[in-house]
Amino acid sequence: MAELVVFSSLFPSAVRPGAGLFIRERMFRVARHRALVVVSPQPWFPGQGLIRRFRPGYRPEAPAMEIQQGIRVYHPRFLALPGVLRRLDGWSMALATVGLMRRLRSEGARLIDAHFAYPDGEAATRLGRWLGLPVTITLRGTEVPHSKNPVLRPRLVRTLAAATHIFSVSDSLRRLAIELGVSPDKTEVVGNGVDTGVFHPVGREAARQTLGLPASAKVLISVGGLVERKGMHRVIDCLPGLLKSHPDLHYLVVGGASPEGDMRAELDAQATRLGVAARVHFLGTLAPDELKGPLSSADVFVLSTRNEGWANVFLEAMACGLPVISTDVGGNAEVVCRPELGTLVPFGDAEALARALDRALSVEWNRAAILAYAQDNQWDRRVAQLLRAFTPLLGEPLPGTPETVRS
Repeated sequence: MAELVVFSSLFPSAVRPGAGLFIRERMFRVARHRALVVVSPQPWFPGQGLIRRFRPGYRPEAPAMEIQQGIRVYHPRFLALPGVLRRLDGWSMALATVGLMRRLRSEGARLIDAHFAYPDGEAATRLGRWLGLPVTITLRGTEVPHSKNPVLRPRLVRTLAAATHIFSVSDSLRRLAIELGVSPDKTEVVGNGVDTGVFHPVGREAARQTLGLPASAKVLISVGGLVERKGMHRVIDCLPGLLKSHPDLHYLVVGGASPEGDMRAELDAQATRLGVAARVHFLGTLAPDELKGPLSSADVFVLSTRNEGWANVFLEAMACGLPVISTDVGGNAEVVCRPELGTLVPFGDAEALARALDRALSVEWNRAAILAYAQDNQWDRRVAQLLRAFTPLLGEPLPGTPETVRS
């Protein structure tokens, strides 16, 4: 019997094992203390089977229900028409899942924990109102561009006002929620964490041999979806200049297609056009327990990203001893918060990015300090904070407080 429903359309499945891993990492740790079930609505429309004939892999169909680590994960389908009609996703998602949610409520569910304010949080607050359940929403970064959209901003305001409690993965997102009218007392920062049992340094020489990299090379690495927002193309633009100072430079790119798109063909063409194709290595999408090898083979982690909430991958890189070079957007300054951890540059400043990479490849970093910072940001602290927040929302008294009346 589950008492908590995790509600997120972005969640790993048999057909998309890399989707929303950061949500599963967090909430399956909560599941060690609180019984939960996952509802992950999947977009569908009548013609998508035909589209798959021409675009294999388009909206792969997840099983209706699967068991992950002993936890039920449901993938109900909701009508999601392309184009401007995607603005109906919040309503559609709620209507498509209300039957399942009503059944889960009858089985004992007492709280909906949604991830991303739109459209998931919008759907969750409707479900909470219909079913009489409290709703928490975790802001993860997409709320920044949505808040600038004149159509979506009022919907964000209504959704956040309707939620019982707002978590955010960074303080910058908490401040955004307050700007959108949320009472500060209703907000709480719960950053992402890192599993140092999975992410830790391994032998650099062996890791480089596995990847066919020279032992003496200078190595950059990026991890993320091959989409414009993550900025691998912005790093490739820097390579010709960097090779003048670091002639043995190589660049590893870990990641693949995502719902935002797939720039692999463009990145290949760009590397060829700039004459650096032999120095750019596309490793594809890797499972979390496979990442420590490529990370340990590198000297510097770089992500020239347009927008982030709290990038888990920064902590994963640091747990393997890497300094981080990134852009000063979103919550990045809250992760790369000290000079010994790396450098942030203004987004869109190609010269500043190149200078930061050149310096990062030239200096000796205090790897022990970087590793210690990662150790201080393990998941256990985040989960303990979540459990404290969930307890009263589930109608239970906090430890050490008088018994309260259940809501």
